[in-house]
Amino acid sequence: MTDFLPHPATEDLALPAVLTALGDETRLAIIEVLAGSCDRAVTCGQLLQFGSKTAISYHVAKLREAGIIHVRPEGTKRMLTLRREDLEQRFPGFLDSVVASTRASLIPDAQPGMQETAQLAGE
Repeated sequence: MTDFLPHPATEDLALPAVLTALGDETRLAIIEVLAGSCDRAVTCGQLLQFGSKTAISYHVAKLREAGIIHVRPEGTKRMLTLRREDLEQRFPGFLDSVVASTRASLIPDAQPGMQETAQLAGE
């Protein structure tokens, strides 16, 4: 099992790569879940409502390679967190705008936080 996965340095985060990675509805939904996790790590298994294990692995890799998320191997699990501080440093206000827009499009009538609470409760 791999103990280290490469992540781009903060100064190497490129807006075209970030935008390309976020150009997929599944990846946007993953970002929305991670944003609502209160900075707690989420496992890939908690994202299976968005696709198969193989599909989730693919999407997680794209988000990691773009520098949007941090993936930390822990045994057979992968612990996922947003690189919130890095993205804010590189592109101020960008992540908050993306998350707010995604929430509005995914659950237009729900209050912020309701979807994340329901998803995390199903752990």
